[in-house]
Amino acid sequence: MTDLYKKLALHLDKMPAGFPATDSGVEVKILERLFTQEEAAIVLGLNMWPEPVPVIAQRLSMDPDSLGNTLMEISKKGLIFRTGKEDSPSYMAIQFVIGIWEFNLNRLNTDLIRDVNEYLPQYMKESWVKHKTKQLRVIPVSKEVTVDLATMPYEIAEEIISKQKKIVVSDCICRKEHGMVGQPCDYPMEVCLSFGGGAYYYEGNGLGRSIDVEEALAILEKGRQAGLVLQPGNAKDPGNICMCCGCCCQVLVNLKKLEQPSKAVHSNYFAQVDADACVGCQACITRCHMDAIVVDDAARVVLDRCIGCGVCVPVCPSDAIALVKKQETDQYDPPENTIETYLAMAQERGNI
Repeated sequence: MTDLYKKLALHLDKMPAGFPATDSGVEVKILERLFTQEEAAIVLGLNMWPEPVPVIAQRLSMDPDSLGNTLMEISKKGLIFRTGKEDSPSYMAIQFVIGIWEFNLNRLNTDLIRDVNEYLPQYMKESWVKHKTKQLRVIPVSKEVTVDLATMPYEIAEEIISKQKKIVVSDCICRKEHGMVGQPCDYPMEVCLSFGGGAYYYEGNGLGRSIDVEEALAILEKGRQAGLVLQPGNAKDPGNICMCCGCCCQVLVNLKKLEQPSKAVHSNYFAQVDADACVGCQACITRCHMDAIVVDDAARVVLDRCIGCGVCVPVCPSDAIALVKKQETDQYDPPENTIETYLAMAQERGNI
């Protein structure tokens, strides 16, 4: 049985985001908790692009009707992706993160949470930090950006949200799983936004509810006031926006452990303090998720630690903090869409 799950782990590791092995083998244990043997065997035969049931059935030498029912059930469990019309869906394999883990929002249990929390720091070290192209980037909301800055629409959360035709909001899996193991935080829970095909999948699997642009913008403002970091998918046309806290989000938690978090994120801004205007109240220190601000006589930003999220800006009572755009040579131009992002990630890992 273990050999089957080891093969599945290798299959997931060949995907753009990777699924690196560990000395403890905890990644195999996670797959054993999530997949039955039958499901694991079928997923081994799926590619990371949508295919109709007859094509998959022919490859696996299985009856299309029976396989179609099984694929639907596997997709309902959040283990593969389903897209297309309800009466003729297509299916594809998905990465562990962002993918299987997030799609199991409603199937969490303490044993799975324990194993995933053991694994994700190792995943971040071996897959996320080592490679140039990340799955997420960091952006501000427009209220944190000085009006005279030349800002592209894909850098502003409101612009990304306003052009969406299908939006679903769901609970943050990071805060949900922390609450289930007795480590809750006070940040808002229902703040994760998905768009387009991903939104239809979330809605169809009962992982969230459909909302309009107006409500999505209200949720964005709620996240802004709470001081959450905005992390959309790393593309000009992203499929999601996460609103993250430094106490629960595995990305931010592990970035915070680095000496230079700024080097491990895609962000086009950094915070800057006007020392003459600063009153030394330390409100910005409390707000910062990266320990990027220190206060002597006045606050100053440690640039190696600043990820340009802007959460410090609105709490400054003297308007002494502002977001500054990086020099043109340091600007990050994200891929056009998620497919281009994944291709870049795969190339960097030598998988294509």
